Amino acid sequence: MRIAFFTETFLPKVDGIVTRLTKTLPHLVEAGDEVLIFCPEGAPDNHAGAQVVGVPAMPLPLYPELKLALPRPAVSEALERFRPDLVHVVNPAVLGLGGIWLAKTRNLPLVASYHTHLPKYLEHYGMGMLEPLLWELLKAAHNQAELNLCTSTAMVDELAAKGIEHTALWQRGVDTELFRPELASPAMRERLHGGHSDTGNLLLYIGRLSAEKQIERIRPVLEALPEARLALVGDGPHRQQLERVFEGTATTFVGYLSGDALASAYASGDAFVFPSSTETLGLVLLEAMAAGCPVVGANRGGIPDIVTDGVNGRLYEPDQPSSLITAVQRLLGDQASRGQLRQSARFEAERWGWAGATAQLRGYYRQVLKQRPLALAA
Repeated sequence: MRIAFFTETFLPKVDGIVTRLTKTLPHLVEAGDEVLIFCPEGAPDNHAGAQVVGVPAMPLPLYPELKLALPRPAVSEALERFRPDLVHVVNPAVLGLGGIWLAKTRNLPLVASYHTHLPKYLEHYGMGMLEPLLWELLKAAHNQAELNLCTSTAMVDELAAKGIEHTALWQRGVDTELFRPELASPAMRERLHGGHSDTGNLLLYIGRLSAEKQIERIRPVLEALPEARLALVGDGPHRQQLERVFEGTATTFVGYLSGDALASAYASGDAFVFPSSTETLGLVLLEAMAAGCPVVGANRGGIPDIVTDGVNGRLYEPDQPSSLITAVQRLLGDQASRGQLRQSARFEAERWGWAGATAQLRGYYRQVLKQRPLALAA
């Protein structure tokens, strides 16, 4: 198959969407597919055997890490030269809308996928009143596609309830060879503590430091558990505000980590705390579980697809202020239980390889192409 991706985010940015794409591409290419990616400029010209076309972009005012790329004639020309069998638009916003238009005007089969719960983000940026309008815009865009893929059963159900048609689940995946318990390291643990004493209660957060991640919810946990230490791995537009929020606590701002260092950080924590209630999946939770770090996540969105409370992690209720404290206390308070959670978390992660997720995706592509045989001859 010849597949053209349009994505609003790609390398060098680091997030769950980029991880899914960069882990999917090698398996597509290995299966014999030819892949072309349109993304905001700044990425390498090739990645994992796929050709990459960077499109000039400008930073989003409220979130400068996210760049909006405006479609232009060169995009259309590159698509014509590539002659795709199918177009896959990832999180359509601006560049993705151009991809939808190009697919429809050329009668190409179109797949879209939903990864970021943008309507729920609005309230964290003071624009909650725009949520109904954004849902209408998303519905108009996604309903151009023959298939709309979601990364959790909760999002499949929510999009369908909002009037988005032809929804299906794109199963999760995680790199269990990179993220593994054996990479736990005293040196990394010392780095994560940032000079604070090691009490055996190291809480870990890995991900973007942005408003919608609700990281400030961890502050009351530190106040309730004086022996707890916190390491925040990552960066983002909310960092300066978070530095003020966590001032005076045993918190270390580690910055970005990648590769083996990131995997070692996951494996070196005592509990992975992820307070966000806006996740369509929560890929970092699955990475933590693969590394054998017990997790605490919100009982919202796609997270209950990954975490079963008391079996392979702990869930908290975002609308109950003390629930996160209780969940962390339960996890840290029982060493035997924590060890069992580590084992069960790793076992769960081992069920979800990227090869299987990509095989499922290719099956969806074949299904769409079978429904549109004339498009191949166009």
